[in-house]
Amino acid sequence: LYLSLSSVDCLTHCLPLLSTPLSASLCRSKMATSSISHFTPFTFIYFLLFSSGSTPILAQLNITNLLSSYPDLSDFTNLLTSTSVAADLTHRSSLTLLVVPNTFLRSSDLTHHSPSNLADVIRYHVLLEYLSWPDLSQIPAAGKLVTTLYQTTGRATNDFGSVNITRNPTTNNISVRSPAAYSPSNATILTLIKTLPYNVSIFSVNSLIVPYGFDLMASETRPPLGLNITKALIDGHNFNVAVSILMASGVVEEFEADEGGAGITLFVPTDDAFSDLPTTAKFQSLPADKKVVVLKFHVLHSYYPLGSLESIVNPVQPTLATEDMGAGSFTLNISRVNGSVAIDTGIIQASVTQTVLDQNPVAIFGVSKVLLPREIFGKNPMVATKPSDGVMGGAPPPDIALSPESYGPPSHLSSPPAFRQDVQSEAADNGVQSIIVALCCIGGGIYNLLV
Repeated sequence: LYLSLSSVDCLTHCLPLLSTPLSASLCRSKMATSSISHFTPFTFIYFLLFSSGSTPILAQLNITNLLSSYPDLSDFTNLLTSTSVAADLTHRSSLTLLVVPNTFLRSSDLTHHSPSNLADVIRYHVLLEYLSWPDLSQIPAAGKLVTTLYQTTGRATNDFGSVNITRNPTTNNISVRSPAAYSPSNATILTLIKTLPYNVSIFSVNSLIVPYGFDLMASETRPPLGLNITKALIDGHNFNVAVSILMASGVVEEFEADEGGAGITLFVPTDDAFSDLPTTAKFQSLPADKKVVVLKFHVLHSYYPLGSLESIVNPVQPTLATEDMGAGSFTLNISRVNGSVAIDTGIIQASVTQTVLDQNPVAIFGVSKVLLPREIFGKNPMVATKPSDGVMGGAPPPDIALSPESYGPPSHLSSPPAFRQDVQSEAADNGVQSIIVALCCIGGGIYNLLV
């Protein structure tokens, strides 16, 4: 490409100085004095890159500096710094920060909470979208779902790391809350504190907003979890069989160790569920190691409150048995059916009947059936075999597995022996009749040819 010496000279002097808007402006002036006849593609690209340079490049965001002139926000500003959330925001733009004034924040006792929990709550107040007052005044009646910084951590369940912003059309009050139904935590936007158009806006709210299912009040020092599990089941008065099996197997201690990370969710069969076990299941006669696998099959290695189970994104969930036996095996399919949480093992479909314990990081639910994994009990659907009403005592039902329509079609269709014999006999008769008809047709054809 042809490039004039004046243009080269200008670029040689300008390129090292382009870090400041003023230097860029001077360089453009120098370029403008060059001969227009020597305006080459290279210089044209230069003008495209810097012709809009009148807007200075934004420096790193210092959110604490923006809040430093507001004494009534000092407590929240200190939380931004102590939890390192302020540092997370230095390279971000296009965000909305919801701050809680001292008068409202001091009504919450935050002195006994873990720094990690508190940091996630503060992240929940950082909306990853720039919202102005006009934007808020145009919020639809159904509300607007906005992602927060907490959602990006991967620790939020489903979309519970987002907030739902709604506007009351009568009072024009703007409320912010979790998208979960019946969430107790919500706040009302009070006033606009500061704005950097199209980049940062800061609003004050009248309450700390806590994500749904997030136990901010939980202390870092909890009582021994094993006591909580067994005591909760004993107090439930309907889990005596499960308590005996759990205590005898020794898996309760392992559950205590596993809850330290993401938490655990236990599905515990009721006493009726054990009495309704199919006779073919032979659960009590299983070897001890397989019985432990079945028990672990009832446990998810994450804390899921009931609301999370009802809106679970990935229905196929690994269990503690999956971790022992290999990926893709011993999974549960969890879905919402007819208003309740259904759990399908592939051969058994159970439902959650009650919440026994919901204390982060442990959730315990009663279920209507013993969850039998198909990897141990086969692939055919099973149901309980009960004597019919009016039959008192008598011999136990035969040791066979039933395949009801309610659990989907069986893997292959079969017919009763008598039905198969009738079909075979009828098919033989039809075959003879077909041969006779064919012979008659052939004979008739030959006769017509001869005639």
